[in-house]
Amino acid sequence: MSFPLSMKTVLTSTLLGAVLLVGGGLPAQAQKAPAKPAAATGSGTAQAEEPDTLILSDTLTYDDIKKESVFTGNVVMTRGLMTLHADTLTMREMPDGGQFGTATVSAGKLVRVRQEDPTKFEIIEAEGLRAEYNGPKEEIEMIGKAIVTRFVCGKPIDQIKGDRVIYRQATNTYQAFGGPNSAGTDGRVRSVAQPRARAEAALAECQARSKKQ
Repeated sequence: MSFPLSMKTVLTSTLLGAVLLVGGGLPAQAQKAPAKPAAATGSGTAQAEEPDTLILSDTLTYDDIKKESVFTGNVVMTRGLMTLHADTLTMREMPDGGQFGTATVSAGKLVRVRQEDPTKFEIIEAEGLRAEYNGPKEEIEMIGKAIVTRFVCGKPIDQIKGDRVIYRQATNTYQAFGGPNSAGTDGRVRSVAQPRARAEAALAECQARSKKQ
């Protein structure tokens, strides 16, 4: 099923099957998945709800047999405080509900990802020729000319360049590999880290500014 370029689609990937199969088409307004109820733990506390995934694009092709959705044209995916920009995004859903995505761009452009953490006044910005998203593992892998930069209070603190850089959201850790398409010199991994004191000073600056507001 394919939709014309003139219609801007705003969809939730977790509801694509229901929208297309039950509704037989897409309404003009945005589709949004209902919030999932928090699961109770043994201690009586509730786990954090899984964030909605919203995707904007110029066109959408959905294959119910493959459980695959292909978004094309100025694609913007928002999941919680993470935003991804690409030309094409292919989303696949596994039988267990896990989501996997592949984002690509045309020649001369880069896939861009931005992850915010307001509690730490921290922003992670990543770019590369391609991005692979692993929902169950909460991992984003930037592939080809990959660069991941961490900002604290708007100041760049750490930066990693390589052929491939994996950012693990749950643990806030990185893994980088060199290669022929490395953004570093001579195909190697290049890592720059500011002294911890500088990062702590930047954090303290934003914390103080926040208290005054």
